[in-house]
Amino acid sequence: MTKQVFKVKGMHCSACVMTLEGLEDELPGVRSLKVSLHKERAEIEYDESKISEDGIRKAFEREGYGLARVG
Repeated sequence: MTKQVFKVKGMHCSACVMTLEGLEDELPGVRSLKVSLHKERAEIEYDESKISEDGIRKAFEREGYGLARVG
Protein backbone atom coordinates (compact mmCIF):
# COMPACT_ATOMS: atom_id res chain seq x y z
CA MET A 1 0.00 0.00 0.00
CA THR A 2 1.08 3.52 -0.82
CA LYS A 3 -0.16 6.57 1.05
CA GLN A 4 0.26 9.88 -0.74
CA VAL A 5 -0.91 13.48 -0.28
CA PHE A 6 -2.00 15.46 -3.34
CA LYS A 7 -2.98 19.07 -3.97
CA VAL A 8 -6.44 19.25 -5.53
CA LYS A 9 -7.24 22.10 -7.92
CA GLY A 10 -10.74 23.26 -8.77
CA MET A 11 -12.69 22.50 -5.59
CA HIS A 12 -15.05 25.17 -4.33
CA CYS A 13 -17.71 23.51 -2.13
CA SER A 14 -18.63 20.48 -0.06
CA ALA A 15 -20.28 18.87 -3.09
CA CYS A 16 -16.84 18.80 -4.73
CA VAL A 17 -15.49 16.92 -1.71
CA MET A 18 -18.35 14.42 -1.84
CA THR A 19 -17.84 13.86 -5.57
CA LEU A 20 -14.13 13.17 -5.13
CA GLU A 21 -14.53 10.99 -2.05
CA GLY A 22 -17.08 8.97 -4.04
CA LEU A 23 -14.26 7.91 -6.36
CA GLU A 24 -12.98 5.62 -3.59
CA ASP A 25 -15.70 3.09 -4.41
CA GLU A 26 -15.16 3.38 -8.17
CA LEU A 27 -11.39 2.95 -8.35
CA PRO A 28 -10.00 -0.56 -7.86
CA GLY A 29 -7.09 -0.57 -5.47
CA VAL A 30 -8.01 2.65 -3.65
CA ARG A 31 -8.34 1.77 0.00
CA SER A 32 -8.88 5.25 1.45
CA LEU A 33 -9.56 8.67 -0.08
CA LYS A 34 -9.96 11.67 2.25
CA VAL A 35 -10.43 15.15 0.80
CA SER A 36 -10.06 18.48 2.60
CA LEU A 37 -11.71 21.50 0.99
CA HIS A 38 -10.02 23.89 3.41
CA LYS A 39 -6.52 22.50 2.77
CA GLU A 40 -7.23 21.79 -0.94
CA ARG A 41 -5.70 18.35 -0.47
CA ALA A 42 -6.49 14.69 -0.86
CA GLU A 43 -4.88 11.93 1.16
CA ILE A 44 -5.07 8.68 -0.79
CA GLU A 45 -4.05 5.19 0.22
CA TYR A 46 -3.87 2.78 -2.71
CA ASP A 47 -2.43 -0.50 -3.95
CA GLU A 48 0.07 0.26 -6.72
CA SER A 49 -0.39 -3.24 -8.15
CA LYS A 50 -4.04 -2.39 -8.92
CA ILE A 51 -4.00 1.31 -9.79
CA SER A 52 -1.29 3.83 -10.62
CA GLU A 53 -0.94 7.43 -9.51
CA ASP A 54 -1.65 8.38 -13.14
CA GLY A 55 -4.88 6.35 -13.06
CA ILE A 56 -6.02 8.24 -9.98
CA ARG A 57 -5.06 11.57 -11.56
CA LYS A 58 -7.09 10.75 -14.69
CA ALA A 59 -10.15 9.88 -12.56
CA PHE A 60 -9.91 13.28 -10.85
CA GLU A 61 -9.49 15.01 -14.21
CA ARG A 62 -12.61 13.26 -15.60
CA GLU A 63 -14.52 14.89 -12.74
CA GLY A 64 -13.03 18.29 -13.61
CA TYR A 65 -10.32 18.58 -10.93
CA GLY A 66 -6.55 18.78 -11.07
CA LEU A 67 -4.31 16.61 -8.92
CA ALA A 68 -0.63 17.26 -8.12
CA ARG A 69 1.63 15.32 -5.78
CA VAL A 70 2.75 17.20 -2.67
CA GLY A 71 6.38 16.84 -1.73
